[in-house]
Amino acid sequence: MDVSSLFSLKDRMALVTGAGSGIGQAIALGFAQAGAKVLAVGHSSIEETKEKANAKGLDIVTITADLSKEEGVRSIVDFALKTMGRVDVLAYVAGTIRRTPAEKHSLEDWDAVMALNLRSAFLMSQLVGQDMLSRGYGKIIHIASMLTFMGGMNVVSYAASKSGIAGLVRTLANEWGGRGINVNAIAPGWIKTKLTSALQADPNRYNTILSRIPAGRWGEPEDLVGAAIFLASRASDYVNGHILVVDGGYLARG
Repeated sequence: MDVSSLFSLKDRMALVTGAGSGIGQAIALGFAQAGAKVLAVGHSSIEETKEKANAKGLDIVTITADLSKEEGVRSIVDFALKTMGRVDVLAYVAGTIRRTPAEKHSLEDWDAVMALNLRSAFLMSQLVGQDMLSRGYGKIIHIASMLTFMGGMNVVSYAASKSGIAGLVRTLANEWGGRGINVNAIAPGWIKTKLTSALQADPNRYNTILSRIPAGRWGEPEDLVGAAIFLASRASDYVNGHILVVDGGYLARG
């Protein structure tokens, strides 16, 4: 075995959603640095990602789309297959959150979160999975959460969607694992992104969370890159249906 090549993504075609900023952007850039050709998808803006990729001389194609809509998901998969020829790696990082107490959480908010976080996650996995199954190879990576393992506060739809990701990942792994497809997820801890900006702005919440992280700090998007490359590469060929926690030890505190 050539251990030096285990984590290489050379000549792999990778589709990364939620790549306009934060975790998705870090993973897209990381995949490209590991040798992949990357299609980076953002919701409203992808310019920052494009600029960072150009500055590093990385092979990244950027595009925007509304992945909360079925037509947006289908158009991106069609574009990916036409421009790259195939998708070897899918990292579905796109996500949203609505913060209101459960008794006031509207169905509109529930539907918006479920549409992007779970419904479209399934649809894109299905569409990309069909291409992967036809070739007998593929890596699919979803983003779970600390709330995949525990209940949240004032984020009922988000917590439900991330619990759903666990079921999606395990079921797809069961169905596709024997057909050359690895389906796994990363569960980030408390990471400094736009999604957690409300918590970061609240000194009490921020410090309460910080006090429970054995690593002694909140995470940065770049802390997820190594885990993503592992799950996208040959190094994880016998890893399937797994939720890889990257949380600085938060869950270990109980």
